Amino acid sequence: MTPVHIPILHAGMHEPFPPVGAAHANGLLAAGGDLSPQRLLDAYRHGIFPWYSRGEPILWWSPDPRTVFATDRVHVPARLQRWLRHCDWSIRADTDFPAVMRACAAPRPRQPTTWITAEMFEAYCVLHELGHAHSIEVYHDERMVGGLYGVAIGRMFFGESMFSTQTNGSKVALIALCRVLHEWGFALLDAQVESTHLTTLGASTMPRSAFVAHVAHACEQSFPPGPWNARWSMLAARDLAR
Repeated sequence: MTPVHIPILHAGMHEPFPPVGAAHANGLLAAGGDLSPQRLLDAYRHGIFPWYSRGEPILWWSPDPRTVFATDRVHVPARLQRWLRHCDWSIRADTDFPAVMRACAAPRPRQPTTWITAEMFEAYCVLHELGHAHSIEVYHDERMVGGLYGVAIGRMFFGESMFSTQTNGSKVALIALCRVLHEWGFALLDAQVESTHLTTLGASTMPRSAFVAHVAHACEQSFPPGPWNARWSMLAARDLAR
């Protein structure tokens, strides 16, 4: 097997990322560095995100093509729409960010290990405290049954992970987020890598060059960082059936 050579970043230094066009075919761009707020925000502004497993160095990725949701075109399948009309769940934002991250990191039947390491957990909780990382929570009564988290810069949202403890929990969170982001003037939601689950909800792919250009523009648009719990009006899941 031919070894893969990638640039190595150094922790605590302000060295720039390589241009995303230098990424390998699988999207791997660089390794090393750190998960400081400055490094993470710089990565997202350039269409880059971290993804690695315990025991590995930090790996930085920028896949081509990129999977995205146009926030005004999220798809609600007919069967899900019928189910939503009778659903009494509520959707909130930024009421328990750490709990959402822990739920996303929990083992799953086909995913016994997690890439959300203790280091990742701590780094994104710091971003949350700085007003850049946000969680969407779906509640049945007062029990969280689904949710997602990600990073917002300007009017661009970068989805990171989602979870369900009841069927449709993550779908409800994602659909609600797209609806609200559209109202707030966010045109795209980054979903990183294509999957059947995302495609059924309306995700599509776009060339990395177009994605990076959109991100550069959207991140410069004014939308102040800060908690979303006051800005977000609590939604009922049945409202999403419309």
